[in-house]
Amino acid sequence: MSGLEVNKILASIVVAILVVTIIGHIGDLIIDTENNKLSETAYKIEIEEDQKKLLETIKTEAVIEPISALLANASLENGQKIYKKCSSCHNNEKGSANKVGPNLWNIINRPKASIQGFSYSKELATFGGNWNYEELSKFLYKPKNYIKGNKMNFGGIKKANDRADLIFFLREKSDNPTPLP
Repeated sequence: MSGLEVNKILASIVVAILVVTIIGHIGDLIIDTENNKLSETAYKIEIEEDQKKLLETIKTEAVIEPISALLANASLENGQKIYKKCSSCHNNEKGSANKVGPNLWNIINRPKASIQGFSYSKELATFGGNWNYEELSKFLYKPKNYIKGNKMNFGGIKKANDRADLIFFLREKSDNPTPLP
């Protein structure tokens, strides 16, 4: 390769850089980048208040997988392991005292907030109903979301199989376990 060919290649590179730089400056002159007025580039869609509430509810509610079908194959051993998280705040033996949380003996189909001598939150006390399999599963998924304002400080159990195992274990903690669904 001769010196003339090298000069041609270098000149082509320099010209290409100059052309790109000049095009960039011309673009800046055409589009005013310094004058940024706050302008909206989207259309506003007005929705009614009821629709806003519905949209917020849909966003905040997670779809919680039902556990009734999972209970048939639930593991008592795994439920006992998972219960260790609960045992720091709850007892599960018949006649044992309440801890930070109420005793969980015979919890399946027991009315909510029904243990005498335990101070339940107002929200849980007025919630009503019984702790059936699905209600307990929804509560254990994320207690603070299921009953807003309750006292239970627990992050929840996300896996449906783990919730089923724990509930199956708690089902056995009764003189007469509730039949499986």
